[in-house]
Amino acid sequence: MHTVSKKELELLRKRYPAGTPVCLDEMEGEGRMTPGLKGRALYVDDAGQIHVQWENGSSLALIPGVDQFHKISDPEKKKEKGEPSR
Repeated sequence: MHTVSKKELELLRKRYPAGTPVCLDEMEGEGRMTPGLKGRALYVDDAGQIHVQWENGSSLALIPGVDQFHKISDPEKKKEKGEPSR
């Protein structure tokens, strides 16, 4: 198992704060965790695993470097107040 340095842990926690939307690309060995499944980060533990509340009700953690996933941009956060819709 890969040991996470304090610096790596700090970066993961900055990149995936609670509420960060994520999308699963692949989680090996977990049949019910299908590609495209979405969830929101809950927290990053001391081992560097990103705990997620998934839309299918699961709360399995993502393991960076093992699982394939990406952040989803949150349209509500990107839209500035008063900015016209296109």
